[in-house]
Amino acid sequence: MIFINQDELKLINNYTRSPFGEDDVYVFSVVLCDNEIDRDFERFSDDTLDAFEKMFVGVTGITDHNPKSDNQSARIFSCRTEYPEHQKCSDGKPYKRLCARAYMPKSAKNSDLILSLESGIKKEVSIGCAVGKRICSICGDDISVCSHIKGKSYGNQLCFAELRDPADVYEWSFVAVPAQRKAGVIKSYQSMKTEESMNIEKKLRSQTEQHFTADEMKLLADKIAVLEEKAAQGEFYCKKLKEDIMALSASALPELSEHILQYVIDKMNITQLDEFKKSLEKKAAKSFPVVPQLFRNSENDKNNNIDYKNI
Repeated sequence: MIFINQDELKLINNYTRSPFGEDDVYVFSVVLCDNEIDRDFERFSDDTLDAFEKMFVGVTGITDHNPKSDNQSARIFSCRTEYPEHQKCSDGKPYKRLCARAYMPKSAKNSDLILSLESGIKKEVSIGCAVGKRICSICGDDISVCSHIKGKSYGNQLCFAELRDPADVYEWSFVAVPAQRKAGVIKSYQSMKTEESMNIEKKLRSQTEQHFTADEMKLLADKIAVLEEKAAQGEFYCKKLKEDIMALSASALPELSEHILQYVIDKMNITQLDEFKKSLEKKAAKSFPVVPQLFRNSENDKNNNIDYKNI
């Protein structure tokens, strides 16, 4: 069960046209970015992360950096930086990350996305931002004009670009392949169990006869209702995955009989089904290739210092 306190609900209702209750919204936590050296051999400075803390509040979440209005799925309502205890970056620097709380309305349209987040299938995120400086870790000059190359070691020192002076943030996106390994949807920082919940669990696990108060029975009934709803959503999503796989297999695996395929997918769990579907989609795409819209490294973005960080 996801608990939303009243302070968070007030922050969320700053963005809604009519008041939303805790049963109307789905809330989750996400690490947007950090100060680790990423796969592009770039890192955000600590000061940049501090600036992002205010800049990302109210920013919309989309998918694959596709800036269409109907692609909007969530919105950040609070943001903070933190130093997780005992964590270091690869070069020994204290690890710092930018954490956000985001919400989306509970609706039929969002049910699949919510289930994907809950199951951990959809997790990785990326941010779109503009920075004023990319400083070389070797010489301290702008890395676009110095002679050093990102990813190459000079002596015992790795060359990377430190991103400073953030000018703007545009969006954050759910993506498939992140550049920063630790960014993405995470479990809530708040305790998921209240004292009352733990007392109920303790009674349920007891070997002796127990008596429940009216409030405890109501809380237990609410928990069961939530679990039943999630189970129903899971069954629906699983059924949809199987239907999609059967449809895709007609072109991707024409030599495989429908009977055998049905037997195989009936043995799979939801994560395996999702991976199998993605594999079939890739196979089908090779048979009917399309040209994707590439804009991450366009000359226009480079000239405007726009970074689409696959985080």
